[in-house]
Amino acid sequence: MKRLAVFCGSSDGASDVYTKEAAQLGKELAKRDITLVYGGASVGLMGALADAAIQEGGEVIGVIPKMLRDREISHPNVTELLVVDSMHERKAKMADYADGFIALPGGPGTLEEFIEIFTWAQLGLHQKPCGLLNINHYYDPLVSLFNHMTDEQFLSETYRSMALVEESPARLIEQFEAYTAPAVKTYISKNQK
Repeated sequence: MKRLAVFCGSSDGASDVYTKEAAQLGKELAKRDITLVYGGASVGLMGALADAAIQEGGEVIGVIPKMLRDREISHPNVTELLVVDSMHERKAKMADYADGFIALPGGPGTLEEFIEIFTWAQLGLHQKPCGLLNINHYYDPLVSLFNHMTDEQFLSETYRSMALVEESPARLIEQFEAYTAPAVKTYISKNQK
């Protein structure tokens, strides 16, 4: 695993535990010589994540849309800052650069980024691991929703298990390193054979 994309908030959140654990992930990536690919901001969890990776000597690639460059205050110390035209281009660039995807706590944007990349994995558009770093049980409601989707047969157990969930950055990365993508589902009916 050479590069991991991390989706996370441009806010700090209600508890210091969020910034502390975001920084821990940044340190863990640098320690393992894994390049961080993230949203390019210097504020909130994004800033804490990037700062920690940089302080540990890690390589950091930021991808930020022009419209957010000033609003989210692009990080001045990243190894490489890619300024793109749109949110769509940001996600596509991060997807191309990364060998896996982690969501830290964040708002609707973070959730949207993770859900899209998780959906792409289910469709077989990539075979990269997708994980939730469940800091302070932040993602418990989402995990419950995934379980409900499985119970109600809108999400198969095979695909439900593709969403890796862990409270420790080190353990989540270890799950990523052991990850094998399942076979892609087809919708060929019995009558078409």
